[in-house]
Amino acid sequence: MLGVTNPWTYVLGTAAIVLLPGPNSLYVLSVAVRRGVRDGYRGAAGVWLGDAVLMTLSAGGVASLLHTYPWLFVLVKYAGAGYLAYIGVRLVVDTVRRLRAPASAPRPEPPADRPFRRALTISLLNPKAILFFVSFFIQFVDPDYPYPAVSFLLLGIVAEVLSAVYLTVLIFAGRRLAEQFRARRGLAAGLSTTVGGLFLAFSVKLATASLS
Repeated sequence: MLGVTNPWTYVLGTAAIVLLPGPNSLYVLSVAVRRGVRDGYRGAAGVWLGDAVLMTLSAGGVASLLHTYPWLFVLVKYAGAGYLAYIGVRLVVDTVRRLRAPASAPRPEPPADRPFRRALTISLLNPKAILFFVSFFIQFVDPDYPYPAVSFLLLGIVAEVLSAVYLTVLIFAGRRLAEQFRARRGLAAGLSTTVGGLFLAFSVKLATASLS
């Protein structure tokens, strides 16, 4: 079908990969909990754009480039791990500051566009996403099909639609969680600390990812 081989296998495999907990989905959930639906979608938009960029690079043959120059993958891998660690530390530090501040003291919010920029950076520096698009993604393109761009576009649309559905569920789940945590300062702080710790764990895991 339009140069896509085993389409249902691709759909099921992509759905399984999208549902796996990762830094992209965790960040969108944390933004929705802390800042609401609108900023949750700003973060999701950053993820979608980052995935679109990675899919375009995959269609352009970046896989062979990474195999030819493995130091490029190592560079992206450690940059991504470092950025995830930075976000994790920031979440923990912000939580500690919030707990030390008086309950009535207003806390300034970061700029409204920050969720988009951070989610985009996380997506582009996420070795999990890179490995998916340069290995699993391209296996479903028929090399004999005369219009491979159409095949890549179809695969990309499927991946983005599944991601949109999943992140939308997380965003509205985050809003419900925020309603529960609004009156429970300690519980909310515990959640932020846990998310920060998970980002630190992701940074360690991603730092050990391999291209093979």
